[in-house]
Amino acid sequence: MKKKRAIISVINDLVTDQRVDKTAGVLVDLGFEVVMIGRRKTDSPHMPERKYETIRMRLLWEKGPMFYAEYNIRLFFLLLSRPAELLVSNDLDTLLPNFLVHKLKQIPIVYDSHEYFTATPELVARPKVQRIWKWIEKSIVPKLKNCITVNASIANMFEQEYHVPFKIVRNIPRQSKNAQTTSRASLGLPEDKKIVLLQGSGINVQRGAEEAVEAMKYLDDVLLLIVGGGDVLPALKKRVQELSLQEKVMFVNRQTPENLAGYTANADIGLTIDKDTNINYRFSLPNKLFDYIYAGIPVLATPLVELKNIIQHYEIGEFIENHKPEHIAETIKKMLRDENQLSIYKANTLKAAAELNWDIEKKTLIEIFALYA
Repeated sequence: MKKKRAIISVINDLVTDQRVDKTAGVLVDLGFEVVMIGRRKTDSPHMPERKYETIRMRLLWEKGPMFYAEYNIRLFFLLLSRPAELLVSNDLDTLLPNFLVHKLKQIPIVYDSHEYFTATPELVARPKVQRIWKWIEKSIVPKLKNCITVNASIANMFEQEYHVPFKIVRNIPRQSKNAQTTSRASLGLPEDKKIVLLQGSGINVQRGAEEAVEAMKYLDDVLLLIVGGGDVLPALKKRVQELSLQEKVMFVNRQTPENLAGYTANADIGLTIDKDTNINYRFSLPNKLFDYIYAGIPVLATPLVELKNIIQHYEIGEFIENHKPEHIAETIKKMLRDENQLSIYKANTLKAAAELNWDIEKKTLIEIFALYA
């Protein structure tokens, strides 16, 4: 019997996107032949072997309006030319071509919104562009039957706005079996310093990274380890040079989820300090929170609603009251000094990891995709 084909589309380069990889895994387990479409940038890492087909389009533009236009046009024709029994659109920037092909070829579509896209700082700062994306969202989302998002806060906003139910699938990672065996020495990390970690593929403006770097002026015997990618990294590296913090701040490029887990497990505190400057950040629930939990490290966070609910419920960390570098530094010092409390937080991450489990979380995806299997 021929397998049904599901085509997943996402606008990134696929390598470090754990969510779409897990989505693909669920579809494969349900018996689908899976094709995942993304793009390849000039600095994209090598694509590791996956248990499904991957297509990374090389585009003439890598950012700006022409990039989005080219990506959407090429995605439309690629979807149109490929047979499929299911389309999975990830985020608003892939939705229009998926919806058009869904209509033209009568193929079922599932929409997975990883954030409240139209409220991102990049769009808020450009109201004309924001209106275009909002028009696309308003034109399509009310017509969809199967929608997914990452937490209850964002689901509630979508449901109130478009009167369409959104299922919740949080960005809970698979547990890594190898992370704890990776030594600091093998990763080039110091053995004699406490490590405060900030990780993620979207280390962008207004996510507290600038203040975290500035805080290192007030800390000794502590390394700020920044692992990942994002638009604020060039400015961070320049600031480190200006402040002569090269011995206190270390940058590591984006890693595969498997390699990233090794760095995470060697940290003493994990940071997730997005600012409450826009709706998207206010209701965010970053992947890194779950990565920290699985690695067994305490968390220092901003008290954003979704973060606060989990951190307080499981008692796995503390919060900053503001983004002043001096305050961030003092809070880090306080946490590192109280080794007994750190041990309690670490112990509590075990309970959190047991309950915040991908095998449990993916049941919602299974229920949705099983409708088309």
